[in-house]
Amino acid sequence: MKSNQRIAVVISVVALFLALSSLSSASAEEYDALKGVDSAKVFFDMRDGIPKIAAVHMKLIHDTYQQLAAMKKKPVFVVVFMGSAVRLISSNRSVFSSEEHKYLDDIADTVSKMSQVGIHIEACLAAVKYFGVEPASIQSEIEQVGNGWISQIGYQAKGYQLVPVY
Repeated sequence: MKSNQRIAVVISVVALFLALSSLSSASAEEYDALKGVDSAKVFFDMRDGIPKIAAVHMKLIHDTYQQLAAMKKKPVFVVVFMGSAVRLISSNRSVFSSEEHKYLDDIADTVSKMSQVGIHIEACLAAVKYFGVEPASIQSEIEQVGNGWISQIGYQAKGYQLVPVY
């Protein structure tokens, strides 16, 4: 399957999921998996470097946080940008096409919204260095950490559940 077709399929599936999930009000009773769960500590390993798909993933993470909060499940989310995904949160957009800039704007807007509700966001400086991203160009709401894997190890040791986004 060609890359553009793959992207279209992924976006269509996620868009369908978002549309269906917004039609119903989420309650704890709708999710057997959440019975007896009082809080949700989640670590999102964000490595999806394709702007269009990453924008959808970021919105889905934010929506999931809001749904869990509405169910009184006390969500605690951490999103760590690693790998090529660090280029998505830089003000230097020279590696992206002009068509991709709208998705980068969506990502920046979602990062701000996530930060406002208490979602913690980090950028891996090892990846920043590897991909030639200037640390000063990283969006201000994002904490810069030396090594995203060390953050991942620490959060998992504290009971955070890993959700890979790549």
